[in-house]
Amino acid sequence: MTNPRAERVRQVAALAGRPARARSGLFLVEGPQAVREAVRFASSSVRALYLSDEAAARHPEIAVAADDAGLPVRLGTGVVLEAMSADAQGVVAVAEQLSATLDGVVAAAPRLVALLAHVRDPGNAGTVIRVADAVGAGAVVLSSSSVDVHNPKVVRSTAGSLFHLPVVTGSGLPEAVAALRSRGTTVLAADGAGDLDLDDLLDAAGTAPEGGPDLALPTAWLFGNEAWGLPDEVLALADAAVRVPIRGRAESLNLATAAAICLYASARAQR
Repeated sequence: MTNPRAERVRQVAALAGRPARARSGLFLVEGPQAVREAVRFASSSVRALYLSDEAAARHPEIAVAADDAGLPVRLGTGVVLEAMSADAQGVVAVAEQLSATLDGVVAAAPRLVALLAHVRDPGNAGTVIRVADAVGAGAVVLSSSSVDVHNPKVVRSTAGSLFHLPVVTGSGLPEAVAALRSRGTTVLAADGAGDLDLDDLLDAAGTAPEGGPDLALPTAWLFGNEAWGLPDEVLALADAAVRVPIRGRAESLNLATAAAICLYASARAQR
């Protein structure tokens, strides 16, 4: 491929925008790490794979994995790949949008879930998905008012974790909470003004008083918008609100950092 103005190139580049994604049901996967993981773990969803000549030489394992998965690789000049995506380092894939469902997640009885309520920042959303993957969580659920998980900034921020665990989109929070609670999952809200201290819960994990939250048991964490946190109606859905202790002078923690601390605390308690 040598023509950066070719129709195929324009169609791929258009997937950076939500209208094209909504029309096609496809999304853009950019960069060697994300594309490598898409090919390895979600090859059935990959519809096209493009590499610049330079990227093919630099990342031969991507072409090998694509060949193993029966995926054709289309080579293009650096100019063509740059026209598809300026952020892809010469490696681009087009994939079908995620299809994980809340029913499927609940049926799998996950021990740890991240629920994102009104999370609009793509970097935060993608980082929480990456953290959830790192701690071994069973799923991430994004409310219908959260950022589009197929936004290129979200996809890049997950660093490939988007293809490692179920990510449910467009869910209603009351329905998600009720479904998880029906399987015995405790729902905790991460809130800077929470009544319970995360360190105290971690200290008591496995020995918590009956009726109190126990981090050793299946848990879903509710995380809210970084600017205004969790509104009262969302806090009311949780079994308890938990604060991350701040011992220094920092006013607060950003969403992704707080989520990482809470999810790792649960993962440690559940070991």
